[in-house]
Amino acid sequence: MKIVIVGGVAGGATTAARLRRLDEQAEIVVFERSGFISYANCGLPYYIGDVITDSDQLTLQTPESFHSRFRVSMKVHHEVTALYPEKHMVSVKNLETGEEFQETYDKLILSPGAKPTQPKLPGTNIDKLFTLRTVEDTLRIKDYIQKNQPKSAILAGGGFIGLELAENLRELGMDITIVQRPKQLMNPFDSDMAAFIHNEMRKHGVKLALGHTVEGFRETQDGVQVLLKDEAPLQADMVVLAIGVTPDTKLAKEAGLELGIKGSILVNEHMQTSAPDIYAVGDAVQVKHYVTGQAALISLAGPANKQGRIAADHICGKNSTYPGSQGSSVIKVFDMTAAVTGVNETNARKAGLDVDKVILSPMSHAGYYPGGKVMTMKVVFEKETYRILGAQIVGYEGVDKRIDVLATAIHAGMKAQDLAKLDLAYAPPYSSAKDPVNLAGFMIENISDGTLKQFHIEDVKNLPHDGSVTLLDTRTPGEYQRGHVDGFVNIPVDNLRERLDEIPKEKPVYVMCQSGLRSYIATRILEGNGYTSYNFSGGFRFYDAVMNDRCLIETATACGMDLKEK
Repeated sequence: MKIVIVGGVAGGATTAARLRRLDEQAEIVVFERSGFISYANCGLPYYIGDVITDSDQLTLQTPESFHSRFRVSMKVHHEVTALYPEKHMVSVKNLETGEEFQETYDKLILSPGAKPTQPKLPGTNIDKLFTLRTVEDTLRIKDYIQKNQPKSAILAGGGFIGLELAENLRELGMDITIVQRPKQLMNPFDSDMAAFIHNEMRKHGVKLALGHTVEGFRETQDGVQVLLKDEAPLQADMVVLAIGVTPDTKLAKEAGLELGIKGSILVNEHMQTSAPDIYAVGDAVQVKHYVTGQAALISLAGPANKQGRIAADHICGKNSTYPGSQGSSVIKVFDMTAAVTGVNETNARKAGLDVDKVILSPMSHAGYYPGGKVMTMKVVFEKETYRILGAQIVGYEGVDKRIDVLATAIHAGMKAQDLAKLDLAYAPPYSSAKDPVNLAGFMIENISDGTLKQFHIEDVKNLPHDGSVTLLDTRTPGEYQRGHVDGFVNIPVDNLRERLDEIPKEKPVYVMCQSGLRSYIATRILEGNGYTSYNFSGGFRFYDAVMNDRCLIETATACGMDLKEK
């Protein structure tokens, strides 16, 4: 059997290696138009920032090492220019010599990946404007920085690449501004959780120009201007476009293969395209979202690797299937870690799901052991079924551990209450006897049996201030004086039983504290004494972070703030 693979990196290289492990006799040929067949995309910004100092460390396998181990013919600088499904043949161009030839196959795997989204705007051909997707892109940016020593850069786009590059360029001492149309960074997160990411970026000197439309680029004597709609242009020494990626499916389209959303390649659960002997994997394919069941594009290395393995399995007679992508991901944001899995609240509602959530701020490990740090966790679940839909966590330690537990729970189809029952490892330097994941489960369990009633940040602005309800802050007087929500009166939780006569029993009580724990205890005291009470999800710490961030975004232009000063 002869198998041709178009494209290397995560999807193509994984497919080739798995094929060889299953079939020692197959003839396997990989055509890769770049000079690198297997490299760490996610490490590229860290090479630019000198965290990774040796470019060879980005290369996971060379053509020679791959052939030595797997006896796969790796043809770099070879671009497949056309597919002929009926003839089981592809046209190939050697980019070094210009030679063109045709190659036959029994099975074909497409792993073309995705290309940086290039907006149709004036000025995108400027030499000081870059994209970052390949090793070649990385080397080009690195070379420009070393030769020209730029002092400033504007990044158009605030996704994974944009944030990682912002951090690394900032660590090089550059002045960095991120500009984009959406009013938040990192769309996999809800805006309330993204607020913590915004605060961390600003804390490290990254300027955020969010909610502004880029209309073009203009080269100047001093660098590049980013032209904004209805705003003064931004100026920097260089610009990097990081507004997302687009499936690279020109070959598939021209060959008549069925396409999906945004021109992606349609595949079945075995990764087969509409032509049964052609498979496709990686960033170019449409997948099913594991939680919502809806069509999705999820450009992550983990899914690409799994898809490559499944395609190879099916070619070799195994009945492997791809269940869909869950979107589990994690990112370093300076000192902070932010992680997400499943679907966020915003997208769950767009998908027509009836959702609820809990927000909590547990310590990364036992409070009595030195060095513990607070994380903020949001778990989204379906109201009637209590199916876990997604989770988001931002913090400084232990974030990756908890998101992986929650990702596993979602994949296993666990109910949200079952998080309370998980038997998770505990030692004081690593966790608490009640792990943060368990705590989320306890909260949801309390909601399901009526022990806990909540109100959320979006409800605060609608709370009546006419005396028809009691607004109660149960923190210490010192905490209250340092900041509180207007209209909330202060009675510390430890004094609450002695001061119940100050709270009218016929009125519902809305209770807040710093993290949500003391206010929950207060609601139990109140409920036990005949009151109706609601606990604020997330606590004042969460409220303060989100509202301060929203104020920065929403009032910047109204206050006449110069974008360059944001």
